[in-house]
Amino acid sequence: MSARRHRTEAVAVIGLGRFGCHLATSLSQLGHEVLAIDHDSERVQKWSAYLDRVVQADATEEGALRQLDLTGYERVVVAIGASVEASVLTVLALVELGVTEVWARATSEQHAKILERVGARHVVFPEAETGERVAHLIVSRLLDFIEFDDDFAIAKVRTPESLHGRSLREVTPVDRYGVMVVGAKLPGETFRYASPETVLAPGSILVVEGSIAQVQQFANLA
Repeated sequence: MSARRHRTEAVAVIGLGRFGCHLATSLSQLGHEVLAIDHDSERVQKWSAYLDRVVQADATEEGALRQLDLTGYERVVVAIGASVEASVLTVLALVELGVTEVWARATSEQHAKILERVGARHVVFPEAETGERVAHLIVSRLLDFIEFDDDFAIAKVRTPESLHGRSLREVTPVDRYGVMVVGAKLPGETFRYASPETVLAPGSILVVEGSIAQVQQFANLA
């Protein structure tokens, strides 16, 4: 029972290119057991020192995946980006094996449509998402930025100078700026949930939510 639970909490990552290796090491740092798979022996040798288990295999072959017991993994990420054919065949093989949570990296809209049609549950565009996020950071005063659907974002911003020394009750950011301050990091302290009594001290950092335009306007307050 415990062994089965441990396995289903693990994640398999197929493809150790730039995206796959960073994903696998991040998962490992978060405390997850990671099985990494790649067809390239040099990559396997390189990352075997950093990950729990790294295996050389052709992931497009259903038999190879079955031998690795991927049916015991609830979440498998296909991080292959260099070959659309290999990416699609790998997703198809995983679906045929009965893996329900297949995440797949897409390099184009057409690639994404094919991945979804063959059974990928989640499709991600890491390069596009990173590029869009960095673009927002470059052209605004945002410190960090996460965009969700329907023009909604959560961002980390420096407290505008014009608000220093004032409480959130006095500022009323929802009414005045259209954003909600959900967290605050005061100088020398850790992040904590914000309250109406939170005073916006110089040097503090805020976590705010709202539309993309409203969040950017708030960050750009003089």
